[in-house]
Amino acid sequence: MAYFRLLLLPFSVLYGLIIWMRNRFYDWGWIGSTSFNNPIIVVGNLAVGGTGKSPMTEYLIRLLAGKYNMATLSRGYGRKTQGFLEVSVNDSATKCGDEPLQFKHKFPHITVAVSENRVKGIVRLIQSGHEAIVLDDAFQHRALRPGFAILLFDYQSMWQPKWLLPAGNYRDCFQERRRADIMVVTKTPVEASNQEKERIRHNLSTSLDVPVLFSSIGYGPLIPILPEVRDGATLDRDISVLLITGIVNPTPLYDYLATQVKDIVQLRYPDHHQYTLADIQKMVNRFDELKNPRKLIITTEKDAQRFLTPTLSSHLTSLPMYMVPIRITFENEDEDTFRELVLNYCANTLADNNF
Repeated sequence: MAYFRLLLLPFSVLYGLIIWMRNRFYDWGWIGSTSFNNPIIVVGNLAVGGTGKSPMTEYLIRLLAGKYNMATLSRGYGRKTQGFLEVSVNDSATKCGDEPLQFKHKFPHITVAVSENRVKGIVRLIQSGHEAIVLDDAFQHRALRPGFAILLFDYQSMWQPKWLLPAGNYRDCFQERRRADIMVVTKTPVEASNQEKERIRHNLSTSLDVPVLFSSIGYGPLIPILPEVRDGATLDRDISVLLITGIVNPTPLYDYLATQVKDIVQLRYPDHHQYTLADIQKMVNRFDELKNPRKLIITTEKDAQRFLTPTLSSHLTSLPMYMVPIRITFENEDEDTFRELVLNYCANTLADNNF
């Protein structure tokens, strides 16, 4: 595999040259970008997926929703519609995308919107009275100049080569981290030492002295996929699990479950996989093969949105299928720093806007 990646390095160099020139054209003003007077917060990464953008977006919703008339705006990856759309709890993932639908189901009181053109989407949301807007994956969307950019890095990726696509996993140049207002290292293991964290801070440091904070992932109690299924399923060392994932990096979830249950059988699909009836049948077959009478099917919150498509959900009614909610957690000092910087940015921006 490593040898194959080396063969792809010339293509990475070409890709990197194109990306570098594109970024410079925006930096030099040769290509225009739009800024807004309202608080516009972007959550993004430099690598391809798997850094925890959705949990971070949900953290921001919990932080801001009680203080401002806020909205989230996503591209709506994987949807079969186009243009601007406000997401309803009754929508399907094929209409609006799995992550926006996840946000709407968890936070039905806020506006969740999708638009492939982020600038036009923001204009629509501001015109409808929204004060603060969070975009969950727009760091590379240079046509928009955000007021506050949060850049995420997966902890494990800090020890790996930072090669660009297709030889590596980076879709943007590592130097572009200088455009961030905060950098957050996600999925930090509990056993990570202060020495390791200092090495990462040194690696990520820029001349702009951008804060580098550390966060971890926490998992909540199981939630049934279908509302008619009763709550009450819990994990213990006597349970066998069929784990279904269609995300970039299911390893943290797998590792968590491995500490909670007897054994795990995994069906792993590509990110944003559109499940089919054939997939459901394969899932049922693998579940039936589990000999343990105490067994569950577990998936992620994002995957659950795709399973809720009516053509699929009707085939799940007899299955004990649950999702594991996920939340981002900070260390005490890092959380204080994060909250203070975000809240001060929003308050100061709106104060200047109203002046």
